[in-house]
Amino acid sequence: MSDIECRIAASFGAQTLMETIGARLALVADGEVHIALPFSRRLSQQHGFLHAGAITSVVDSACGYAALTRAPPDSEVVSAEFKINFLRPAVGQHFLAVGKVQNAGKSLAVCTGEARAFTDGESSYKVVALMQATMVILRPGASGQVAPRT
Repeated sequence: MSDIECRIAASFGAQTLMETIGARLALVADGEVHIALPFSRRLSQQHGFLHAGAITSVVDSACGYAALTRAPPDSEVVSAEFKINFLRPAVGQHFLAVGKVQNAGKSLAVCTGEARAFTDGESSYKVVALMQATMVILRPGASGQVAPRT
């Protein structure tokens, strides 16, 4: 496992929300991260579709971790802004959030993300949501640095 894969995996493991909803890292590459989420009735909304909050959470995390792959080793990232469009109901056996860096600068990274719903195996999916996100790259000692984990 590369340094960046270890770094992303350690950070992901510290996100208790991802653990709570059953999400797992599926791919870490330069500028791209995939997060898998199985369908669970516990995460559905009143019509039985996967809840928009669950979809948004995994796509936001995929975009954030994609940005972190391009950030300096001693930095962190946080979401500054995102917009998500839901294209169709989130119906599927499992879902994959794909985050990709479109542009990374010294202090901001702009990413795109999509949520894919799989119903008939790995080769057949429908995109259920699209996201555009801006991530802030936080460096040690920088104003707004995130607090240490406790």
